[in-house]
Amino acid sequence: MRELRLKGQGLTALPSAVFDHADTLELLDVSGNALSELSPDLHRFKRLRILFASNNRFTELPRVLGECPALEMVGFKANAIARVPAEALPQPLRWLILTDNAIATLPDALGQRPRLQKLMLAGNRLAALPDSLQQASALELLRIAANQFQRLPDWLPALPRLAWLAWGGNPLTAQPEAQALAAASARAIPAADLAMGDVLGEGASGVIRAATWRHDGADEAVAVKRFKGEVTSDGWPESEMAACLSLPPHDALVPVWGPVQANAPAPGAPSQPAALVLGRLPPGTQALAAPPSFDSCTRDVYDDALQFSPATVLAWARQVAGAMAQLHARGLVHGDLYAHNLLRAGQRLWLSDLGAASFLPPDQADLHTRLRALDGRAYGVLLDEWLARCTAPQAPELSALRAWRDASQASQASQASHTAAPSDFARLHD
Repeated sequence: MRELRLKGQGLTALPSAVFDHADTLELLDVSGNALSELSPDLHRFKRLRILFASNNRFTELPRVLGECPALEMVGFKANAIARVPAEALPQPLRWLILTDNAIATLPDALGQRPRLQKLMLAGNRLAALPDSLQQASALELLRIAANQFQRLPDWLPALPRLAWLAWGGNPLTAQPEAQALAAASARAIPAADLAMGDVLGEGASGVIRAATWRHDGADEAVAVKRFKGEVTSDGWPESEMAACLSLPPHDALVPVWGPVQANAPAPGAPSQPAALVLGRLPPGTQALAAPPSFDSCTRDVYDDALQFSPATVLAWARQVAGAMAQLHARGLVHGDLYAHNLLRAGQRLWLSDLGAASFLPPDQADLHTRLRALDGRAYGVLLDEWLARCTAPQAPELSALRAWRDASQASQASQASHTAAPSDFARLHD
C-alpha cells in the first residue's frame, strides 16, 4: 500500500494497523479527525513523502515529523497550532501548509530547509518572518495573507525564485482595501434583482452560480460568486472582493458588475455571506491547465496533447499582459498568475481568481517595483510553458516573449545581485 486515506473517521490516535504498511506507505491523509498528537513511531514510515492532517486538534506541529527521512509535503491546515518547533521540520521539506492556525512566530530552522519551495501561512497571527528565510533560495510561492504584518520584510521580494506572493488582509493593506470596498458600495446590486440558477463552479473561497440580472427593463445573463466567509489558502474573501471591485473593465479580465446588496436578515437570523455579480463567460470556457500536482509543486499540469501556434501564443501573451498592466496601474499585484487561473475560449483568455491579489503597501513605496516584478517572474514561467508547447517557438514574432522569459529566468539565477524580473506589462501589451 502506497496511499492511505482515513479522513473523517473520528480518530483520536493512529490505528496500529497503519504500521503494517510502514515499509511502503508514501501518502497518509488523516484530515478531519480528532487527533491532537501523532505516534512517536511515525519515523518508521521510511518512504512517507506526504502527510495531511488538516481539520484536527493539534496545538503544536508534531516534533516527530522531523524524524521522517523522506517527508517533503506537510499539511496541517485549520487546526489550533500555536507552536512550530524547529524539530518538527523534516530536512527534505518542500511544501508546508499551516493555513488557518494560531501561529505568531516561526523557527529559524524554516530557512534552513534547502528544498523549501511552497509555504502556506495565511490566516495566522504572524507579524514577522524569520530572517533565516532570506536563505530560502528555492522558495517560489509564499502565502502570508490574513496575518498581522504592519510591514513586509525588505528582503522578501529579493528572494531569487519567489514568483507567487500574497500579503492581503494584513494591517499594511487595510487602508486601500477599505477604500475599495467603500467606493464599490454605490454599485451594489439588490439581491431581489437576481434570479439564481445552477452552480457553475466552486473554489476555495466561494461558489459561483449562473444568474439572471433584471435591470433597465431587460434580463442579462451573469454569474454570482458567493463567498464562504472563511480564510482560504490565499487569504480573506474581503481582500479578494476589494481587489475585484477596484478594477475597471478590461477585455482580458472577468467582468465584475458590483457587490450584491443582500436583503436585511430576519431578527436572529445569520447575515448572508458577501457576493459579487460577475460577467457570464461563453459556454465551453475552461481553464487552460490544471493546478500543480503533488510532484510538480509550483508548476501547472497541461494536457499532454496541447500545442499552440505562434499566433495563439502571441494573442494570449498580449491579452494577459494587458490585464496585468491594468492590475499594476491600480496598485495591485496578482500573486497567482498561473495557467489554471486563465479561462480559455479559443484565442480569448480571461484572467480570473484574484484571491491572492494584494494592494501595494502604501508605506513601503521602495518595494513597489520589486513586488510588481514578482508578477513579471510568474509571467516568465507562463511564457516558458507556452513556448515549450508552441509549434514554432523560434518564430520571429515571439522574440519579445522569448526575451521576457530569458530575463525572468536570469533574475532567478542571479542570487547575488537580486536582478529584478521585467514587469512593464503595458509596453509588452502594446
